[in-house]
Formats: sequence, C-alpha cells, structure tokens
Amino acid sequence: MPASTANKVLFGLTNVYYAVATEGENGVFTYGAPVRIPGATEMSTDPAGESTSFFADNQVYYEAEANQGYEGTFNFAKLPTSFYVDVLGQKLVNGGLFENSNAKSKRIALLFEIDGDVQADRFVYYNVSVSRPGTASKTKEDSTEVNTVELNFKATPRPDGAIKWVTGADTPKEIYDAFYTQVTEPTEVPAG
Repeated sequence: MPASTANKVLFGLTNVYYAVATEGENGVFTYGAPVRIPGATEMSTDPAGESTSFFADNQVYYEAEANQGYEGTFNFAKLPTSFYVDVLGQKLVNGGLFENSNAKSKRIALLFEIDGDVQADRFVYYNVSVSRPGTASKTKEDSTEVNTVELNFKATPRPDGAIKWVTGADTPKEIYDAFYTQVTEPTEVPAG
C-alpha cells in the first residue's frame, strides 16, 4: 500500500482472543482455534530484558541487549468461564468454577487489535503465560462503578525466537481477513 494509506495514529482495543499452545518435542508450537474474550477495556505492555554495557579504553566498548519479550496487563469486564477452564486449569463442578492448587496453567497465543485511522493493527504474541487474576470490588454508592478483571501476562520468546507479529499496511488481505481463524505464522521469517 502507498504510504498515504498507512495508519497515522492508533487508538482503542478490541477483538482479544486466546489460543491454547502446545509445544512439541522438537520445540515447535501448535495452537488450538482462537477463542474470543469479550469486554476488553485496557491493555499495556513493557519490554522485558536488560541492557549490558562492557567498558574498555575508558568508554562503552560493547553494548548487548537481551530481548526477553514483554510483560503486561489486560483489563476485561469479566473473563469467560472457558478461559478459566482452558487456560488456568480450573474445573466446572456443580455449575461453578473449582480451583485446585495442583491445576496447571497452559501457554497461549494472545491475539488482539488496536484500531487505526485507516485499518486496525492486529497483534499476536506467540508464547504467553498468564497469572491467576485476583478479585476486587467495592460497595455500590450513588452511581454504579463497573469492576474489571486485571490479567497479568508475560510474552516470552518461543524456542525459535518468535515473540510477536503485527499486521501492517502491506499485509495481504487474505492473511489480514483470516487473522482470527488460526494463529498466523509469518510465511517469510528473516534470519535472527
């Protein structure tokens, strides 16, 4: 696409999905079908990793940066029961969610989009672990304040080094349109 059709600004958050990841014996990840998490209200990420400086000859002689992915939070109106079962390993018992200390969380791919002035940018983080969300609420006063659920996550590199992929102005229409039907793997991956 010509530069004039590329986004100038990004805003908003919508279409958050998770796909349960399975790591094969050879370190290759496969993913289940993406499942929507409705009610996303906010998200933020920060880069994870450190920068190291080596000094020689009275100056910085070598600089190295470790890219360990991202750490972040998502806020939702409410997480669906499927997320607690599929990802956090909780069980449905007597119509409610039962949490056991022996439950094992699963890795997921996390998909979402941030709208733009031309077209939404669609993101996928490939190797995500999430923390169990807490519960918070307060009494209802003169007006109703809606509670949200905060989900902390870490998006770390897969064994092949892949962390995330974001659509762009030149993403083929068929890849863009099928983004939420399966976890998209770039067809051309440059050498690290």
